Amino acid sequence: MNVKTKLSTLWIVVLFNLILADILSVFIELVNKNTLDGILGEVTTTMAIAAVVINIPIAMIYFSRTLDFKLNRLLNLIAAVVTILFVVGGGSLLPHYIICASIEVLVLFVIMRTVWKWEV
Repeated sequence: MNVKTKLSTLWIVVLFNLILADILSVFIELVNKNTLDGILGEVTTTMAIAAVVINIPIAMIYFSRTLDFKLNRLLNLIAAVVTILFVVGGGSLLPHYIICASIEVLVLFVIMRTVWKWEV
């Protein structure tokens, strides 16, 4: 598998885990009848920030396949670091989140290692 395809596929794995963690968190909140009040403060601001950060993996699926080597390498490294900070910083201690976040961070490290070792 070529590096661009591998990177794009790894970003898909990250994206699916981000979505899964969020869906499961919403289910838990609804079951606990918290109706999502008070999650990280102001809900609309939180959702706006999340929308921006979650669009990073979405964009990287495309950019990993289309950008030239230098820009691809740089953007993948920056996007992986920003995404790790988001996953860890916005995290929860709920078991499902720890599992999803662990997978996300592991895959993001694989992305960083892949681009670091990537030679043209």
